[in-house]
Amino acid sequence: MTGRSAERIVVVVGPTAGGKSELAVAIGKQFDGEIVNADSMQVYRQLDAGTAKPTRPQRDAVLHHLVDIVEPTEPWTVADFYEAAERTITDIRSRGKLPIVVGGTNLYLKALLEGFFEGPPADEAFRASVADVPAQRLHEQLRTVDPEAAERIHCNDHKRIVRALEVFHATGKPISAQQQQWVESGMRNPESGIQYRHNPILIGLRWETEAVNRRINQRVKRMFKPTDGSEDLIAETKRLEDAGLLGAQAREALGTKQVLAHLRGELSADEAFERVKIETRRFAKAQRTWLKRYRGVHWIDADVKHIDAMIEQAVEVVRIELTTEAQRHRDQV
Repeated sequence: MTGRSAERIVVVVGPTAGGKSELAVAIGKQFDGEIVNADSMQVYRQLDAGTAKPTRPQRDAVLHHLVDIVEPTEPWTVADFYEAAERTITDIRSRGKLPIVVGGTNLYLKALLEGFFEGPPADEAFRASVADVPAQRLHEQLRTVDPEAAERIHCNDHKRIVRALEVFHATGKPISAQQQQWVESGMRNPESGIQYRHNPILIGLRWETEAVNRRINQRVKRMFKPTDGSEDLIAETKRLEDAGLLGAQAREALGTKQVLAHLRGELSADEAFERVKIETRRFAKAQRTWLKRYRGVHWIDADVKHIDAMIEQAVEVVRIELTTEAQRHRDQV
């Protein structure tokens, strides 16, 4: 579509197993777009069975970014996503394409749309003073002033430990507390007046609980018993665990965490299967709570529409929004 404003992005939101990827691909094909993944586990290579990554046909149809970019031994934070997404969106726009952000990690979307908590600027003198101090010793200091951050940051992650100590040194307040204030701001209050960054076109898939829970149960069944010949979740998790390839964050992935309990003998395979369904439904409930905080969303009642009707409605929303924005841009020139 010609005349599109370079300042807009599309953001597709909705609960897990709600059909976001399929809808985003359809929008991408219609408007010459590229997809930016905002799911915290789809970034990991080799974590395939339980993360519902876009399929090969979907990736062939529309270019996807920030999928399979991190080893499962490595951490990946909100800050990492924010920096990578900003670079990616800038790159997509520079090539005249439409960025389409998709994913169920709501803190990622909050950072992208509202801005990320950055804290005070770097203190080069402080950083120089601790540059040669072993990470483990600094981690002990962090545990004293900010035990919550120390619990979250690996004892060998010198860079993030120093940043957490630096924030406390500059403000006298733990970085974990300041980050929590950021989490609770903005989306917590729909009347807050915070303006979204990137001028987004927000499209939301709205599902009744019973309907999306059925889809979740079907997805979990495919994770444990795939019908396409791919590796099942138990086999994948065992292979990665035996090879020492599951870092602290990857181990917490829905499905992977429960299968690890099974491999340790704490759950039977059937119990792990049922636990994954329960925890995924619980996660979807939390997502629905977050969804109520988004403002200016074009909602699609997904549980009463066929996918073709959903796509038609979403495409029409984007077409109207982009046309209106292009006209506004022309009027200002």
